[in-house]
Amino acid sequence: MRKTSFLLKSNAFGLVLFLFLAVQTAFSQSTKPFSLDESPLPAPTGFVNDFAGVIDAETKQKIEAQIKAFKERTNPQVEIGVAIVKTTGERPIFEYSLAVARGWKIGSKADENPGALLFVAVEDRKYFTQISRNLEDELPDGVAGQLNRQYLVPAFRQGNYGKGISDTIDAYIKTIEAKQAGEPVATPETPANDITNNVRGGLPFGNCMTCLIILFIILIILFSRGGGSGGGGGSSRRRNRWGEGGFGGSALPWIIGGAIGSGGGSSGWGSSGGSSSGGDSWGGFGGGGDFGGGGAGGDW
Repeated sequence: MRKTSFLLKSNAFGLVLFLFLAVQTAFSQSTKPFSLDESPLPAPTGFVNDFAGVIDAETKQKIEAQIKAFKERTNPQVEIGVAIVKTTGERPIFEYSLAVARGWKIGSKADENPGALLFVAVEDRKYFTQISRNLEDELPDGVAGQLNRQYLVPAFRQGNYGKGISDTIDAYIKTIEAKQAGEPVATPETPANDITNNVRGGLPFGNCMTCLIILFIILIILFSRGGGSGGGGGSSRRRNRWGEGGFGGSALPWIIGGAIGSGGGSSGWGSSGGSSSGGDSWGGFGGGGDFGGGGAGGDW
């Protein structure tokens, strides 16, 4: 009986310690300092990265091919990336998208490294196009804003994200090629509501889910241990439930670890319907990332 009681107390202490470390790890991940030079999103797997799952595979493949062909026929090569998330959480979309553009290092490592990132936050109903320093002449902020309002916004209001992005990318490409061919590019005035820096308040969704999952596990443990400790049979059942002699053979640490992994990530993408796949030929962006904050954005 004394040995059984000691084992139960040891298990309880170990479990409490493990839960404490798990919660501490989850919140340390979520409070990682934000940097404008480091992407809050995972590494890109193609030119189009859909973390919100709003573009079908056929449309995504079409946009990928469109961007790749444009890159290959330009000199210096122009790289265009697309990132779609559910929300940027509490971070303004301008800062969030700038960090992604720099962190993904869109553009080549050469002195001339033109690049652009079309960034969309679906649940926030906001978008922003980050334009690198070496592409601002070919795609000025005002022109990018005008093209967004003409091609992206109407399609997005109808819920057709694939068409909005495809048409907007096509308009960017035609504008850049026209400028490179020596044709003039008009620069309209940018409306005041075109560039947004609104902060979305509240606790990120991932943190809330982490806390709920851990609380749920704790409640299961408390109720499972509520059957009494007077008899040897009860002690035996408790040992069998959590694994003989402590955590050995138990799946509990892996369950909690999985909860942290799914809930403790970046608040901007959380769980997604899928990410883009660039296939075996995808070698990553060129390594530039020379973005100074130029671009245009808004909402729909």
